Amino acid sequence: MSNDNKNQNHEHHTPTGLFADKALPSDSNNNAKTSHSTVSKTAAQSRVTHDNQSISTESVPPATTNVTKKTIASGEALKLAVVGHTNTGKTSILRTLLRDVYFGEVKNEAATTRHVEQASLTDSQTGEVLVALYDTPGLEDASGLMDWLEDNTASRRDGIERLQQFLASDIAQGADSGVQDSYDYSQEAKVIRQLLASDMAIYVVDAREPVLGKYKDELAILSWAAIPVMPVFNFTDSQNAYIDDWQTMLARRNLHISTRFDSVAFEFEDEMHLWKNLATMLTHSEMLEQLMQRRTEDWAQLYDEANIIIADFLLNVASFVREINEDDDPMPVLEQMQEAVRQSERAMQHNLLNLYKFYDNAVAATPLELQAYQQDPFDPELLKSYGIRTTSGAAAGALLGLGIDAAALGTTLGLGAAIGGIAGGLLSNTSSIADRITGVKRLYIDPATLTLLATRAIDLLTALRHRGHAATDATQLLYKGEKSSLETSSNDGSYHNDSNSNTDEDSNPITVWPANKLPSELKKARGKPQWSSLSSGKSEQAQLLRADMAWSLASKLQSRESE
Repeated sequence: MSNDNKNQNHEHHTPTGLFADKALPSDSNNNAKTSHSTVSKTAAQSRVTHDNQSISTESVPPATTNVTKKTIASGEALKLAVVGHTNTGKTSILRTLLRDVYFGEVKNEAATTRHVEQASLTDSQTGEVLVALYDTPGLEDASGLMDWLEDNTASRRDGIERLQQFLASDIAQGADSGVQDSYDYSQEAKVIRQLLASDMAIYVVDAREPVLGKYKDELAILSWAAIPVMPVFNFTDSQNAYIDDWQTMLARRNLHISTRFDSVAFEFEDEMHLWKNLATMLTHSEMLEQLMQRRTEDWAQLYDEANIIIADFLLNVASFVREINEDDDPMPVLEQMQEAVRQSERAMQHNLLNLYKFYDNAVAATPLELQAYQQDPFDPELLKSYGIRTTSGAAAGALLGLGIDAAALGTTLGLGAAIGGIAGGLLSNTSSIADRITGVKRLYIDPATLTLLATRAIDLLTALRHRGHAATDATQLLYKGEKSSLETSSNDGSYHNDSNSNTDEDSNPITVWPANKLPSELKKARGKPQWSSLSSGKSEQAQLLRADMAWSLASKLQSRESE
């Protein structure tokens, strides 16, 4: 993707959420229409992720041939080189670590990265740089380079001296040397220069690839740099993973510490294991320990805010009410209410995407591309697919309007006398004797639809929390061991349709709560039409009124998700 496209994406997908003030380029004086040629001449472009981790992306100038490597000292930022064979997902791993879909370039072809690029992870509270990451070009012909090193360098010299001799040779300069040579190891030279200037390295392994001789030669050359190297297995979610074979080979080369980190099927615990394992290989690991603590705090804070976004949306919809006369046709009002809820759900979904820094489906595929999220929440078949049943005798997606029985004087929702069916997820309720006398009927979004909206929102949040920032294909959306409610079946907590009870539809998805047992916060919202911007049109005022209740509902959502 060109820099112009990156600027346009950041301009048109302004993020919202907890870290929105730090989600755009930090240099606000830069003109968004700056041409690619001008941008390439500027200093490093800086961005900040939703984890408050600063990303400083720049092309790193070639290091000098005689690199002087110093041992990392206490209090210094860790210089971490990301190396490996071409097309193993080095840039993909960095995208996911940085929570940045725009870092580098990801393609399903060899040698996409041609230069070293740098990015920094900082303390979200202090701004202190903790880790400097270096994305390097792929190693293309390590076996050929090993042959050259064996033929042209003395075996009695140490590894660093042999690598420096290679860096001083013409074949390391490539086209810049002016010497016609059939051997061009300029890409390998860029990797080795950065390796010698770094404190340690991670060697990215495509776990779908079998162990081959070229990979053994790569590890041998990397070992000559005399810095800690930790193998990291990418694409581990593949069923064709060769991890056991790789670990056997690595152990024979005294590489006993490795980790798994799938850049597509992301697990936060895998990231923590990555940093922890790196820390065990360092004399001074304070920076990594500080990084782990801060990223853990930021990850939890993101989760808190995501649940508040969902809770606020549900309260906004639950308190949505429209009044009609007893004899009025409800369908025009029904259609208006449905469209308002659709737009509100789309806004909530995009707030979650922006919070987790998924701005553009053209860069990284998001769960919204799945059919489950594209279906109309008022589609009767969708309610049925979630196993949500409505009142007896009503079709899926429609609920009998329930009025307050005058003799009962205020029974709860779901208990009054039936006064007629209204299709499409609306509940008709005559809430007081005065309404009955004046012939006023109030329309709400029914509990079944609220349950569906809640379940879809939680599914989306779960998917985003397990979603790497490198996936470009919608087929990569599902991850091992985790499925959306539409794909989960259980004998406990599932809600079955009355019809077809002996079919495969008996095994239905799990919803966040039974449709007839809404949380108390949503029940209370029924009597608070002023809480809904959909009713009043006063967005900020309505949000303030429901803020405390949103915190309470968000806590319940988190407890249900952890069950």
